[in-house]
Amino acid sequence: MRIIRNAFLITLFTISNLGSSGQEVPEKYARLFTAPNTYIAGQSNTAITIDGQANEPAWKDAAWTSEFIDIQGANMPQPTYPTRIKMLWDKNNLYIFAELKEEHIWAYYNKQDMIVYHENDFEVFIDPDGDTHNYYEFEVNAQNTLFDLFLDKPYRNGGKANIEWNAKGFKSAIYVDGTLNDPTDTDKKWCIEMAIPFSSLTTDGNFIQPKAGDVWKINFSRVQWQTEIIDGKYTRKTNDDGKLIPEDNWVWSPQGVINMHFPERWGLIQFSSESPKSTHASFPLPEEELLAQHLWHVFYAQRDYQRENKVYCDDLSELGIQSSGKENDTSFWLELKNLGKTYTATITTNNNLMISIDQDGLLRIHTDK
Repeated sequence: MRIIRNAFLITLFTISNLGSSGQEVPEKYARLFTAPNTYIAGQSNTAITIDGQANEPAWKDAAWTSEFIDIQGANMPQPTYPTRIKMLWDKNNLYIFAELKEEHIWAYYNKQDMIVYHENDFEVFIDPDGDTHNYYEFEVNAQNTLFDLFLDKPYRNGGKANIEWNAKGFKSAIYVDGTLNDPTDTDKKWCIEMAIPFSSLTTDGNFIQPKAGDVWKINFSRVQWQTEIIDGKYTRKTNDDGKLIPEDNWVWSPQGVINMHFPERWGLIQFSSESPKSTHASFPLPEEELLAQHLWHVFYAQRDYQRENKVYCDDLSELGIQSSGKENDTSFWLELKNLGKTYTATITTNNNLMISIDQDGLLRIHTDK
């Protein structure tokens, strides 16, 4: 639910960090093609108590992620306070533990589904099948107030948040190293521990049960407001015009824009059957992820083309996109079908992988091996 505030220069950028195709995209898209972060979640064989403490051996063995950075990515101001997370899973739940350093911990919203990002909060975004549609969002403040919602597709494509949706069985707990809502002292950190049942990630009773080796799209955000003390209470700062000073957005895997609802930009979690390991928690990007970048180039270019021409383009070359290339040892071919008010772009490979995208950014992956 963030707005986009950044602008880009129009030069060329090569997707060299994602593959060997040499495909060029305008610099205005450059931040949308940085490699996402990855994390291997170990499997816990013992019960996890949700108490905000993460004292179980499995947690102690799990690796920390890198610290959060600005939502737009590199070359932006460093976050004022460090944030990092760990992840685990078992047959029933995805477990998340987050540590948020903070000198002044505050939260006043105390009823479920209050819009907690109007205060400082911690947010989780999950897309189990990675198609960028039908995804889930969880936001929690230091009062342990939950705001959970479901989106059928991103806001940019006409998606609407279903706030009435609730994650059945969701659990969270907060640990505060300091004093909540007390401006007279200096705090150290607050921690949040979550258990998200896989069975809760559904709107119709059907859900995806992950197995070892599966990869999901996931990302995390921390919203941080500048505050002042008025009548002994934390209050969000305003500028000279009386408008709120925009919040800071710090994330695990950079989005490239100030908008968490670009699901294609989220990081990746891989479910491992092994016990957690304190090191080597990342993994190489899957082939599907590398190839999909070329379809996202089509998607962004088509959105710009349609805004200017009121129709979608039917020629890849006019969009400045190559119709074939190579990712590592995989050759691919790209085809564009314009159906008037809609279009489909499809990428096929020499190993029978097919991926398509449409005007709504719905990504479909098909294999025939």
